[in-house]
Amino acid sequence: MKDHSSAAAEGEAMTSQYISFLVGDRFYGVDIMRVREIKQWTPTTGLPNQPPYTRGVLNLRGTIVPVHDLRARFGGPVTEATDTHVIVIVRIGEQIVGVLVDAVSDILTVASGDILPVPSSMSDVDSKSLSGLVNTETGMVALLDLEGLFRTDISTAA
Repeated sequence: MKDHSSAAAEGEAMTSQYISFLVGDRFYGVDIMRVREIKQWTPTTGLPNQPPYTRGVLNLRGTIVPVHDLRARFGGPVTEATDTHVIVIVRIGEQIVGVLVDAVSDILTVASGDILPVPSSMSDVDSKSLSGLVNTETGMVALLDLEGLFRTDISTAA
């Protein structure tokens, strides 16, 4: 009995929190420690020669932030952004990036043992952009690996 309670206490100590959000009918999550803020959609300033999923940049209190459309990044159509859409401002290494999503859903507290591995049958792009999967009451949440998801942007900018 003591072993069980100590294992439970150890499991509780190894939890992480994720902000979950909706893109179409799919839920994604990002480590809450990466999130700087969540803001309502505002039009961006387009720049030439950007990938199709880069909506442009916005000025966030003096910092120029590139905004990426997550739906388009995953191969879907470009989002027709409205006032109901939000931009999740995240830190990737030393860079601040905005990610356009349909809506923020919830804050998830997840034990490390509850994070399922990404199936090896997934495409190389999918496996590099996801760090794991979590079952929730509302369905499966794919946890994003921000470095993997935007690695090509960072390497092509260098």
